[in-house]
Amino acid sequence: MIKILIVDDEKPICDLIDLNLSAAGYHCTSVQDGVEGIRMIEEGKYDLILLDVMLPGVDGYDIMEYIRPLQIPVIFITARYEVKDRVKGLKLGADDYLVKPFDMVELVARVEAVLRRYHKAGHILSAGDVVVDVEAHQVLQGGRMVELTNKEFGLLVLFIRNKNVALFRETLYEKVWDGEYSGDSRTVDLHVQRLRKKLGWENCLVTVYKVGYRLEVPQ
Repeated sequence: MIKILIVDDEKPICDLIDLNLSAAGYHCTSVQDGVEGIRMIEEGKYDLILLDVMLPGVDGYDIMEYIRPLQIPVIFITARYEVKDRVKGLKLGADDYLVKPFDMVELVARVEAVLRRYHKAGHILSAGDVVVDVEAHQVLQGGRMVELTNKEFGLLVLFIRNKNVALFRETLYEKVWDGEYSGDSRTVDLHVQRLRKKLGWENCLVTVYKVGYRLEVPQ
């Protein structure tokens, strides 16, 4: 399992990130102090680090200097939004820079993108008795092949990577159809209904009022 270290002095943010990334299938550990963050990096083995800039003890930029020789991918997550701050973080070797507040769906997508660049992103996804091979574009349920259209497959991958997270129809459309959402929900709704029927997910792929849909999977 992919292991992610979260170093951020705001525990509620750590907990929220942990909740969403754990739901997406990652194993997360979080600390709220720069010195503690360095200790965790020394003692553990992580596939990705989410790093705040403003930390007690040692700030994120100094920690980045320590991480760089270890070749562990890093995404800065910080309230510092000025271009000079982003440039500094990227020049120090960070792989991405995300400004607070951010959408959790975007964070999950950026995490996946960075892990793919390092060939660490798993191509096998699962939810219940459903197993998805992203590279082979295959879906098995209880060992039986399930035939899905390209859009249904894209929705399924997005739902599994964001388990227990409410996804807006706009997000679903823009991610799967790769275009700007016009406000007409019929296309998304129709494909979700078909996906539900094919997988028998009427009870776990739930409608979220005035938002969109959420794949509910026991933790």
